Amino acid sequence: MVSMEKQEIAILFSGGRDSLALYALGYLGSHPAFPRSRRIHLLHMLNGMSRFHSFPRQRFAVTSEILAKQEPLSSPDSVPESLFVELDCGRLWQGLWLDIYELLMPRFNGKNLVCVACKLAMHARAILYCVRNLVPLLYVGYTKKQSQYPEQRPVFMDKVADLSRSFGITTHFPVYDEFDTEDSARHFLEDSGLPSTGGGERKCLFCQTLTTAGEEDIGDYMDYMIPRLKDYIKYRLSGQIRAAAGCFPPGNTSSGQSSGS
Repeated sequence: MVSMEKQEIAILFSGGRDSLALYALGYLGSHPAFPRSRRIHLLHMLNGMSRFHSFPRQRFAVTSEILAKQEPLSSPDSVPESLFVELDCGRLWQGLWLDIYELLMPRFNGKNLVCVACKLAMHARAILYCVRNLVPLLYVGYTKKQSQYPEQRPVFMDKVADLSRSFGITTHFPVYDEFDTEDSARHFLEDSGLPSTGGGERKCLFCQTLTTAGEEDIGDYMDYMIPRLKDYIKYRLSGQIRAAAGCFPPGNTSSGQSSGS
């Protein structure tokens, strides 16, 4: 059995303040929710609708250099390796919402769930990565201070954690309550000598999109999509490319339209 000290972890890494703080916590081993790991996989998702692509990688480069110069740990072997990994979730996001949103919105009370679909695509891509690379733990920097976003509400977190669990991956949201104000994450980063302001994230064209979706709308949408998403992940893991593509056909075909009806 692999000990907690030797496990690898993954972090959904946007380059923003909260995910940057998660990276620092994992690297320094200064939070009870983080095991001492030997490698940290920073999973940065590309959704095809963002700008300023250099920001997250630059933020990672600066932060990893600063962390490497922090006070030495008890053993050089305990310093984790850091990997910055870009993963594309654009096609999956299209299948989950953009291709057939005209059909999906009436089904879910006319609500705009574009960001819920995007985050669901990110989690699915992270699950695929973690399973293939034997990374058992996934950490996500959702916080209570951003609970106005539908993808950072408890119903979303509970359901994606269940999805992860069905593939043997444990998803944690360790700072949801701790980073309940802007000052909490900023103070930790500044106290650790790390960047706490300025652009670290890509800027998505949908990031300020209005939605009035409630917990029930979000849950109903996820309950509708997750069984199909499970099939997609299983097909991808087993190399059944044609079957995986059939889970989310393009919306401008008769098969795509019927799949959302």
